[in-house]
Amino acid sequence: MSTPSGTGPAKIRLRHLQDAKERGRPFAMLTAYDQFSARVFEEAGIEVLLVGDSVGTTVLGHESTTATTHQDMLTFTGAVARSVSRPLIVADLAFGSYQVSVEEAVRHGVDLIRAGAEMVKLEGGSAIAPQVRALVAAGIPVMGHLGFTPQSVNSLSGHRVQGRDTHAADRLAEEALALQEAGASAVVLELIPAHVAERITEVLHVPTIGIGAGPACDGQVLVWQDMAGLSGFHGRFVKTFADLRSDLRRAAEAYRGEVETRAYPTAEHSFE
Repeated sequence: MSTPSGTGPAKIRLRHLQDAKERGRPFAMLTAYDQFSARVFEEAGIEVLLVGDSVGTTVLGHESTTATTHQDMLTFTGAVARSVSRPLIVADLAFGSYQVSVEEAVRHGVDLIRAGAEMVKLEGGSAIAPQVRALVAAGIPVMGHLGFTPQSVNSLSGHRVQGRDTHAADRLAEEALALQEAGASAVVLELIPAHVAERITEVLHVPTIGIGAGPACDGQVLVWQDMAGLSGFHGRFVKTFADLRSDLRRAAEAYRGEVETRAYPTAEHSFE
């Protein structure tokens, strides 16, 4: 994924993810919703940034991603897209923006591309294959999403692992193949047994990206606030690589303390 010396790192494209799968080289994806996190992740070499509808729960304070609107997605996608140049930018189609009709899916997909996304993600299998086909026909790359699908949290009776029994596992594999046949260029697999994700990864020729789906997927994704220890969420599938929540609290406490004791600001921070 490099370019000739002096030209800088290559822009990440879909072909790079496909090449990574074929070479057996795992790649990393993180959510991003603002310029600061996006730029840091670009500097860290994260190859794919997902502007997820999880922004509703991680930033906007909603209890479910179903509350995230299409306008929310446009706002945060634009913020990320304007801030970075190298990572591939994927944006979620919000709940209700693609289920009603193929035309609605394409219209909202076009909006996200105009906002700066380079690929859109939507949840579901064969039921949304017509939407996938229409988006791809319109020149919009698509990432699928199977297993636990957060927009369907109510019908799935909460955050539960999917595909545990043989029939359910077979169904997931069939749905993944249906997405691929419809033109999806990658598929997220969320909260499914590791052996099921490995099986799906082996049968698909497009990359799989796991979240709570074991180590065999071609790539991995986490919500960045979980990964960095800011959200306080410690699900089994999450590894926290920092403790930003504690660091930020200590910084805020130190700031408050210095303000209260007039230790800050000093002459150093003042103007004549």
